[in-house]
Amino acid sequence: MANVDVNRVAGNIGALNSLYSLRQVNQDLATRQARLQTGKRLLSAADDPAGMNIATSFDIRRNAMKTTLNAIGDAKNLMSTAEGGLTKIQDILVKMQNKTLEAVGDTIGQDQRDAIVDQLNAYRTEIDDIVAQTQWNGRALLSATALGTFLTGVDSSGSVATTAQATLGTASNTTGLGLTAAFAITDTASANTALGSVATALSRIKGNISDLGAFSARLSFKEESLMVAHSNVESAYNRIMNADMAEEQVEASKLLILQQTSSAMLAQANSAPQFLLSLFR
Repeated sequence: MANVDVNRVAGNIGALNSLYSLRQVNQDLATRQARLQTGKRLLSAADDPAGMNIATSFDIRRNAMKTTLNAIGDAKNLMSTAEGGLTKIQDILVKMQNKTLEAVGDTIGQDQRDAIVDQLNAYRTEIDDIVAQTQWNGRALLSATALGTFLTGVDSSGSVATTAQATLGTASNTTGLGLTAAFAITDTASANTALGSVATALSRIKGNISDLGAFSARLSFKEESLMVAHSNVESAYNRIMNADMAEEQVEASKLLILQQTSSAMLAQANSAPQFLLSLFR
């Protein structure tokens, strides 16, 4: 700050010092108020070029992670849809097994066996209906072994995606499950043949449910890991980019007081050289 010489009134250095101080206080106060209004510590790259660069990298990564978390959530919903269809098919196959067991012995006549066959064929048709109706965005999930490819992660720059493929051991339609094209039971031998077909289907559907559960568990682990990473990146971004509101309020209050005192000092500095007028009386 320049030395004040009140005897040299043309320069009025004291007033200039006060004016510059007031301008600086006003500028700092405007910055603090802008931070309080926006919640941001970095209002422009000029505030902290290196910090802005790092914060931008964190911002890209946190948004990529958020997109991935949403994708994993959608994938888990798709898995739940597929699992619901598989579970219903399994329930039907259990009923088919019980009905087929009724036809094994000779305690029932052919009429009763024919009724069981009609029921088995109806169940078989229902399985195909469930397979056709278990869809996600217009794509049947159970009619093939591939459920799809799903986003599970991103690299540090958010530019390279990590994916995982979900597959079933076999298609869950009646052909893939190994059910006979049309049931026909006339004696114990044919009943045992039908029973073997249903047992094969049950074994395959249980395998499919197991495959689906394993992939769903993998998605859950990915989701939990990604949520922890996202929280850490969010915290790092927040510390660099966002303002400490309590600190900014304290500084703003201080600057408001300095603004008033600087204005008062400017007025005093402007009036200080007036004592020289007494020399001319």
